[in-house]
Amino acid sequence: MTLIDSHAHLDLPEFKKDRHAVIQRAQNNGIEKIITIGIGIRECRQALKIANQYPFIYAALGMHPHNAKDLDLQALDFIEKNAGHAKVVGIGEMGLDFYRNLSPREDQIRCFRAQLDLALGLKLPVIIHDRDAHKETVSILREEKTWETGGVIHCFSGDVDMALECVDMGFYISIPGTVTFKNARTIHNVVKTVPLENLLLETDCPFLAPAPYRGKRNEPAYVTYVAEKIAEIKKIPLKEVARVTTQNTKKLFSLP
Repeated sequence: MTLIDSHAHLDLPEFKKDRHAVIQRAQNNGIEKIITIGIGIRECRQALKIANQYPFIYAALGMHPHNAKDLDLQALDFIEKNAGHAKVVGIGEMGLDFYRNLSPREDQIRCFRAQLDLALGLKLPVIIHDRDAHKETVSILREEKTWETGGVIHCFSGDVDMALECVDMGFYISIPGTVTFKNARTIHNVVKTVPLENLLLETDCPFLAPAPYRGKRNEPAYVTYVAEKIAEIKKIPLKEVARVTTQNTKKLFSLP
């Protein structure tokens, strides 16, 4: 049985001292592939470097809404020029974060639309960040005709209705370690309702470690806990969760 961590941030400083050991642990725990996600130009460069070092690691390039104020023509040019790299499989992480608002909302929306347009031209799937901006996120995805590229709503935090609306647009719903939390009723209902064929697994490491490690650094090996919880909620074999979500991730990101 193998799994894929569809969303990790191996480039971040939390992994600087033991990145290789973390990656080795993932392999030893049956993690077949990892996608490490850029959130700014510096992080994108590092993500590409890591993907080049390991044959089973891939990269996505984008500007996180926290960094939206820094998006300029030079940054877009960097993403576009490097999107053709053999290990780049998607554009993002992009989207809206109206919880922290580390970039002005108008900059977030501008940055979001610009990257969606870029992905459409490149014919690459998009990785969407949405926090406290559910209505605005869905509206922009519809307006920008993103069903033509497809993508994933990463670290899904909406309700069942939003999940089904995103699935209807051709998006996958990615389930993070928060699904293992006892009182996470909303995400439990999403997992129960959304067909397995529309789900991906992720850690979003180093953030959002699953219940056994809650409050500690997350890492790709822990995606197993996400798969186990989905199997429990859906009352299906763990091997079926592994098989279908792996297939889903390979299909979305055109992984070998």
